[in-house]
Amino acid sequence: MTTFDQALEVPIASAGRAHVIRTDEEALEVAARLAAEFAPGAAERDAQRLLPRAELDRLSESGLLAITVPRRYGGADVRADTLAEVYRLLAEADPNIAQIPHSHVVYLRVLAQQGDEEQQRYFFGEALAGRRFGNAQSEAGTRHAQDYRTRLVPDGDGGYLLNGEKFYCTGALFAHWVPVLAQLEVPGQGDRLHVAYVPQGAPGLEIVDDWTGMGQRVTASGTVRLKNVRVPAERVVPHHLTFTGPQIHGAYAQLLHAAIDVGIAGGALRDAAEFVRTRSRPWPDSGCARAADDPLLIQRFGELVVLERSARALLAEAGRAVERARHELTEENADAASIAVATAKTVADRAGVEISSALFELSGTRSSLERHNLHRHWRNARTHTLHDPVRWKIQHIGRYVLNGTPPPQHGAI
Repeated sequence: MTTFDQALEVPIASAGRAHVIRTDEEALEVAARLAAEFAPGAAERDAQRLLPRAELDRLSESGLLAITVPRRYGGADVRADTLAEVYRLLAEADPNIAQIPHSHVVYLRVLAQQGDEEQQRYFFGEALAGRRFGNAQSEAGTRHAQDYRTRLVPDGDGGYLLNGEKFYCTGALFAHWVPVLAQLEVPGQGDRLHVAYVPQGAPGLEIVDDWTGMGQRVTASGTVRLKNVRVPAERVVPHHLTFTGPQIHGAYAQLLHAAIDVGIAGGALRDAAEFVRTRSRPWPDSGCARAADDPLLIQRFGELVVLERSARALLAEAGRAVERARHELTEENADAASIAVATAKTVADRAGVEISSALFELSGTRSSLERHNLHRHWRNARTHTLHDPVRWKIQHIGRYVLNGTPPPQHGAI
């Protein structure tokens, strides 16, 4: 195990010299360029567990981490469908790099919804300068995924003390700021969920690189420990207010998860095609000189292309639904956005797992050799799709369409 300070051989770079992206079109161009840059090293980073510090610095410098900053604070405030496509492009190249800043986007959105003017100006300025936000959200060993035991308590001096332990803290190891979900007792209301924005290096904050998942190996999604971490009041945001009316917090976050799954599917399909064209041998019964001319293989490959493109189309549709709700936030639009994202996520889940598995069926025995590391696609898909079960998304979709039952207000759909 290494703590945050031990793991970083040099201080976190990039802060303060980031490019500022101004338009949706520019965001997509930059994402495509970086994806082409990141893809060639993805297999080696996974195989040797080389944490992508340099790549994340490039991401910071590019301005992509500030594309959701509202325009009145200097950001591009890109459309939700643009954001989804940015993350799909990055995930097709390396889903680890796409997942690491997922919470960066989510917790900037919390500030956009619940932060006050001073908090927004300060933290959006941090994002525009290239500083990264991680997360300390989930906790291991509690009753369920949304049972949070980490607490904020008044320190007697106008601020708070933060104590707890978190797991699955993707992005925290590489972050300048670590947003922490914690309970805070509100007079007359009991415990209410808040977000504390803690700077890296804060006394009492320990970030441990102990992630051993079979997939998404270099996300460093390990443990965060908090022991009497002092947090000024101006760095605490009342997240519980997000769920008191129509909201797309969950749809916004789940849209990015769907984008990562679709990206994994696309990356697996790309590598399968390349392997079949350049390395696979035809089956003798086909009578073909090349594997790529085998009609049965062509048929199966075509089926997988349809699945990947279906997932991509549903992702774009879900992004448009989230964008509509973002600008006209009614119960009806928020529910429709959540259902559209749940639909996209269900197909994205299947596409990621099925295509990354079928890769070997298409490519043949030699594709299983360790040196090719093609199994990383399936490991990444299987690991990332465990974030939340699609069986419950299908339940909510069915109830909504059949009986008009709105999806739950818990931020995971």
